[in-house]
Amino acid sequence: MPRLHGSQKRVLVTGGAGFIGSHLCERLLAEGHDVLCVDNLYSSSKQNIDHLIGNPYFEHLRHDVTFPLYVEVDEIYNLACPASPVMYQTDPVQTTKTSVLGAINMLGLAKRMRCRILQASTSEVYGDPTVHPQKESYWGNVNPIGPRACYDEGKRCAETLFFDYHRQHGLEVKVARIFNTYGPRMHISDGRVVSNFVVQALRGEDLTIYGDGSQTRSFCYVDDLVSALIALMNSPADVTGPINLGNPAELRIGDLAKQVIEMTGSSSKIVQKPLPQDDPVQRRPDASKAKELLDWQASVPLDEGLKKTIAYFRETLEAGGRG
Repeated sequence: MPRLHGSQKRVLVTGGAGFIGSHLCERLLAEGHDVLCVDNLYSSSKQNIDHLIGNPYFEHLRHDVTFPLYVEVDEIYNLACPASPVMYQTDPVQTTKTSVLGAINMLGLAKRMRCRILQASTSEVYGDPTVHPQKESYWGNVNPIGPRACYDEGKRCAETLFFDYHRQHGLEVKVARIFNTYGPRMHISDGRVVSNFVVQALRGEDLTIYGDGSQTRSFCYVDDLVSALIALMNSPADVTGPINLGNPAELRIGDLAKQVIEMTGSSSKIVQKPLPQDDPVQRRPDASKAKELLDWQASVPLDEGLKKTIAYFRETLEAGGRG
């Protein structure tokens, strides 16, 4: 299909009104592309894309990816799926359908259009890992019938479909395994650790740690992650992934809580609650493949990213918004 003109492309971003998706849409527009944002707003917000409405190269289509979509595009970023435990466990059947049927429908569209497609997979495909850090060659330790399985297994099945379409139909696919990402436009109530801690600290509430705080995560600022997604999409056709995208700097959850309290100037205390079922104890990417194949590595320091995230939530809370 012909380009609009020059290097400009028609790019479809499913889940484009979500946290990561809205930043991706913004970056693609800045690079001169025509962006179609598809989102049913189940776990996202129009507020995330308000500033893009009115741009002649941006369009939002309210659509559920569990149903087929017939549009003409040059590239597809498939980000549609609730990503926080609170959101994806609210309707676990729909979460699985979004991952699996959504992948089938977007792969079908990519096949019809003969275009490249990227799947936003997740570090959750590794489950509660028994190897550390996690390499892409690790097959994971996932409970297939637990409360998180709707998301973990849904994403694993989506990866299966992507590689089957690649082998069976010669489709150009890219699979990104995204590790913990944070930044402005996270939902205030999404239940993820950075947003939880920042919102609780700004409200003067106790910071809730699940477990003893010794479990670890690795946090990647959203601008870095968007750069990685675009680099993967633009990589040579034989770079299919899966590729870990995340910041390999590992941090204890208890230390993150202390840092947030200090940076917000809050008087909040830290309280402990039981660790949820199947919650990973350790999570850190081996990001060497991204550095080698994409010439990419996370560059935004945690304190810089937290400063911007805190400023966003402070403004959102003062405005009475929901984020």
